[in-house]
Amino acid sequence: MSRSAAPSPRRPLPAVVLGTREERLAEAQPPRVARLAAYVLFFLLGVAVSVCGSFVQALWPPVGVLLALAATAATFYGGLRVTGTRLGAGVPAAGWFLAMLLLIVPRAEGDNVLWSNATSLAWLFAGSVLGVICATLPTRTSWFPGAPGPTR
Repeated sequence: MSRSAAPSPRRPLPAVVLGTREERLAEAQPPRVARLAAYVLFFLLGVAVSVCGSFVQALWPPVGVLLALAATAATFYGGLRVTGTRLGAGVPAAGWFLAMLLLIVPRAEGDNVLWSNATSLAWLFAGSVLGVICATLPTRTSWFPGAPGPTR
């Protein structure tokens, strides 16, 4: 006789994609050297996403903004999950902001990358909000790279 196992309860889509809080806190943390290398990589990735997203959001409005924001969210959340620290989301956000500041400044010829239109402002505001959201999600440790968090 075959026993049929009880069907597992269906998990909501965000829990499938992002995992539950308990699953994230139970993950093993990568070694310190790997985390430090990941911080550098995600900083550079944050710069690249900011530069590419600034051009994409202007090229295909309004779909370009959504595409750029999806890449931004993936970068910030990827840094959080790979490193297991909130700093992992903060480092690409810092690279994103640094590149954004350089792109906002007009050139001597009068050229701008980011204008004061709705899509550019949505890109700047929503990207900032995504950085804050990802940096405040629950992780295994605190801000400092590798500092043990409180016992749970």
